[in-house]
Amino acid sequence: MSRVTCDLTVSLDGFVAGPNQTPTDPLGEGGELLHRWQFEEREANAPELEGILAAGAYIMGRNMFAGPGAWAEEWRGWWGEEPPYHAPVFVLTHQEREPVQMQGGTTFNFVTDGIESALARAREAAGSKDVAIAGGAQTARQYLSAGLIDELRLHIAPMTLGAGERLLDGVGNLTLEPTEVSGSRLVTHVRYRIIR
Repeated sequence: MSRVTCDLTVSLDGFVAGPNQTPTDPLGEGGELLHRWQFEEREANAPELEGILAAGAYIMGRNMFAGPGAWAEEWRGWWGEEPPYHAPVFVLTHQEREPVQMQGGTTFNFVTDGIESALARAREAAGSKDVAIAGGAQTARQYLSAGLIDELRLHIAPMTLGAGERLLDGVGNLTLEPTEVSGSRLVTHVRYRIIR
């Protein structure tokens, strides 16, 4: 059976997004700076970026797909016509919607009946490949709390945000075993096995 992984970039104080998230600023104030390593040090961090995009299916929350607030029916995500996933993506939502097919093999499927249903559908779509919990924080917290993530890969940016969307609030007791650490000037990558 495929593993369930989760890759998220976090600040040193544990935030995956800054304060005051809006539809036009979905990562909040300062949140974009978390991801500088993906653009400014792309070559140095190529193995981690390849790992993020190696899954056979992805699960994300509705806010990661459309940001906070109501979405327009014509909304197709933040990524342009060719999102980076190139695989099925299952979006957790309370709003039913027909699948959205994009260029490059990405199809956004909208799941209204919970995290377990989304995971079952993603596992079927992924086959032998991993299923990745793509975010945001609320979605990752739900899967962590339910004990459904096998490997948590944190990409820690050397900055603090002071407020915003914190990753580990309310997930209960977790035991994490670091299995790999690497990094560059703008990020430290820590791969954790979640011990049940």
